[in-house]
Amino acid sequence: MPPQLSFLAPVRTEQSKIVFEDASLVAIDKPSGELAALVADGLRRVHNPDPAASGLLVFAKTKRALDFLSGQFQSKSVEQIYHAFCVVLPEPADRPRCATSGGDTHMSLGGLDPSAGVPAEFAIDWWIGSDREAPGRMRAFRRNGGEPALSEFRVLERFGRFAFLECRPRSNRRHQLRVHLAAAGLPVLNDPTYGLLDERLLLSDFKRGYKGVKGSEAERPMITQVALHVSGLTLRHPDSGEALTLHASLPKPFEVALRNLKKYRGSLTRCQRSARPMNAFATPRLF
Repeated sequence: MPPQLSFLAPVRTEQSKIVFEDASLVAIDKPSGELAALVADGLRRVHNPDPAASGLLVFAKTKRALDFLSGQFQSKSVEQIYHAFCVVLPEPADRPRCATSGGDTHMSLGGLDPSAGVPAEFAIDWWIGSDREAPGRMRAFRRNGGEPALSEFRVLERFGRFAFLECRPRSNRRHQLRVHLAAAGLPVLNDPTYGLLDERLLLSDFKRGYKGVKGSEAERPMITQVALHVSGLTLRHPDSGEALTLHASLPKPFEVALRNLKKYRGSLTRCQRSARPMNAFATPRLF
């Protein structure tokens, strides 16, 4: 009998599901949260996705599979696809610029309309290292600090001060996507470490006359988790050597939010205003 997954918190048994399993590996779709909360009996985790992200997580069942799979992540040969909801911040005059994926041209990320200045495709190659002033956090460096890192992004949808992005990390630095996006003025929604602490995605910002709140009850945001999801991984199978593509569907709140935002984006209300200032602790550090 193959090893079975077990969880420290019983609720995670229902929230996580197996998306692929054979004699060599198992891939699950996990909820957002710390990887340390996940225990796999007899299995070894082969990579370290951002712990705040939901989505794909791969385990090896044998030593040979572990070496083969983890080696692919170390050599950066695995194609990784994340999806993220981001808050588009107005651009201060001194914000660093990021390179578009089409070449060395640098493009501003801000403007009067918060989402208008975000290029359809862009790449960020700022280095990433530990923040000595805030243990547990990482920070971005223009150069010569931390380790080289590269992330590629594509804007899939624009909703006023929010944007929905496809993200492809080309290196595997800790918190890489969240650090790069925050330093570029596009912090991931609901990110308590690098994002805006009080920014919420509310249907009432888009749907005029929304009556979904009863009495004094506060309106519930459409998305409450850190809005980052590991959607796809393409790697070589340890037995056959052939390409194996794994998929994890977007979380249900992501799908519902996208459906509502597309439906009501023509009726923006408060969403047309700039995002709130960042809390001092959450401000991304770029050196």
